[in-house]
Amino acid sequence: MNKNDSKKHRPQKGLVDPHSIQEFTVYHEAELLPFLFEKLPQQSKKNVKRILSNHQVSVGGAPVTQFNFKLYPEDVVVISKNRIAKHERKELPIIYEDQDLIAIDKPSGLLSVATEKEKGRTAYRLVSDYITQTNPKARIFVVHRLDEDTSGVLVFAKNWETREALQNSWQDIIKDRRYYAIVEGQMEKKEDTLRDYLDQDRAQLVYVTHNKDKGKLAITSYSVLAAKKEYSLLDVTIDSGRKNQIRVQLGNIGHYVIGDDKYGEPSNPIKRLGLHAYKLAFTNPLNGKEYTFTAPMPASFKSMFFNPRGEHKDPLTPARPYEKPRPRYERKGLHGRRHRH
Repeated sequence: MNKNDSKKHRPQKGLVDPHSIQEFTVYHEAELLPFLFEKLPQQSKKNVKRILSNHQVSVGGAPVTQFNFKLYPEDVVVISKNRIAKHERKELPIIYEDQDLIAIDKPSGLLSVATEKEKGRTAYRLVSDYITQTNPKARIFVVHRLDEDTSGVLVFAKNWETREALQNSWQDIIKDRRYYAIVEGQMEKKEDTLRDYLDQDRAQLVYVTHNKDKGKLAITSYSVLAAKKEYSLLDVTIDSGRKNQIRVQLGNIGHYVIGDDKYGEPSNPIKRLGLHAYKLAFTNPLNGKEYTFTAPMPASFKSMFFNPRGEHKDPLTPARPYEKPRPRYERKGLHGRRHRH
């Protein structure tokens, strides 16, 4: 088990005891009340209505009380023994909103969607709480996700048709997807493109494999924006959407993303993962509308490399003679899960 499995920053009161809830996945479009009648046959219809009215039901982590609330495939309905607290918008960093989409600048340390234990403190919940303030029947749909500790542009659809159109053609409609990454050490090359095949082990950890039949191709390009003795700030573009590909591919060449205790043991000078999704550009296939969303570089990233006037704190240091790094983790001769030395 890696250290990321126990988040010190996550409040314990936000966690849910799995024994106190029932969870159901939706496979066909339905209204909420008939769905609950079907899933709770041992309960009287009067009692099911009471459970719903008493804020004990959530969809996607957001509490719902409308009997005719529309459910769609892949929705997750949770029925809790306890009342689910109603939240309100708190400094939600909205980048853009229209009738089809809403984009936010997700903070580091916030889950995109609910997990087995965490049902409330998510970006999905915050955005859902926000849009239902003006329309209780409004809802959002997941289009893509960011890792919990990655900050930056996160987009939700505001209707099922947009969600389906975007998700079903996501890799084809993306025009530009960029990140800021802070890594350990100085890069041998000031810019490069990494092409690796990635696979996943039983512990859900991603690793580089030389088996092209087993792995999926991941393409990551980077250029150095700034560097100091111990760290480099990179502008990263990904041409594929593989799980954790930036962290794994950069770690594979010996330059671990700072604060990443899942795929390495790098230092953590800014007390967070050094990865920020700063740009996302795509086209909505339903209407041909082009979107470009950007999120500014986090202040903690800037403070490492630039002074308040935006100048480099340290001159860019020439790269030292390159020595191939010793992998921090190995797996049958291939880079994979680490073994502590």
